[in-house]
Amino acid sequence: MTLPAVPILAELTPEAVERGYNNRAAVPDHQRWLDEWVERSRAAIAALRPDVDVRYGDGPNETLDVFRPSGQPRGTFAFIHGGWWRTLDKTDYAFVAPAFADAGYAVATINYELCPQAPIDAIVDQCRRAVRWLAREGPRRGLPAPLVIGGHSAGGHLTATMYTLDWRIDDFARAPFVGGVSLSGVHDLSPLVHFSHNVDFRLDAARARALSPAVKTPGTDAPLLIAVGADETSEFVRQTDLLWDAWPRNRPAGARGPMRIAGENHYSVVLDYVDAKSALTRATLALFGDS
Repeated sequence: MTLPAVPILAELTPEAVERGYNNRAAVPDHQRWLDEWVERSRAAIAALRPDVDVRYGDGPNETLDVFRPSGQPRGTFAFIHGGWWRTLDKTDYAFVAPAFADAGYAVATINYELCPQAPIDAIVDQCRRAVRWLAREGPRRGLPAPLVIGGHSAGGHLTATMYTLDWRIDDFARAPFVGGVSLSGVHDLSPLVHFSHNVDFRLDAARARALSPAVKTPGTDAPLLIAVGADETSEFVRQTDLLWDAWPRNRPAGARGPMRIAGENHYSVVLDYVDAKSALTRATLALFGDS
């Protein structure tokens, strides 16, 4: 897809990039939050007993876990995990599922091969296969339409990237999802050329631009909820504002700006999905047509 002349973030020094994107340094008690993810995910798996490691592709990590509500599902929320494309696992985010299952929705948490074993463009292809599988095979596996996709951090980038793909190549008349969520996503990868983790990303300026959803035109009008913790670094807040400004046609109905979630950092913000009444959960459910 042609890259239009959309403005990108100003160039930053390597030191500023490190301050802006090293979330573990920015949140000194990050392990506390990661431990809570694990504890809550174990409880979710024990309570909901998902089908684990369901294959959507042939690659070793091309699997997803399927969480179902007690009754007939009203739709499916597919969630792509974060971890800078290089760490973590779908299991770490199982805690997202209970609030949606309680509301009557199935949830699929998606895995993918990690950097540096797979480059980011290959991870994009894997997520495309996962979404394609969910649209085609999901209804037979208890994962019916409508489909909403979402992700946190790197998963937010991957979700937004799904909006830029030409789904006609996969014989879909339009994108096979009705909405999406980029939570704390990175939408312009150009600063990451100077980030310490680039030893695994292996980005240069051209590849970073080619993988940046904010400089591409979305191929769908599906609404995209763009959210960030208000206590995240200024770079993550800017990344959120950047996509909001770049994609006006994908703003959810009634939204006046990207969602800034008060009091939350990069790790605590995703735990808002534990609360069925949180603004984040309610706004995500609204993508299905719920209030």
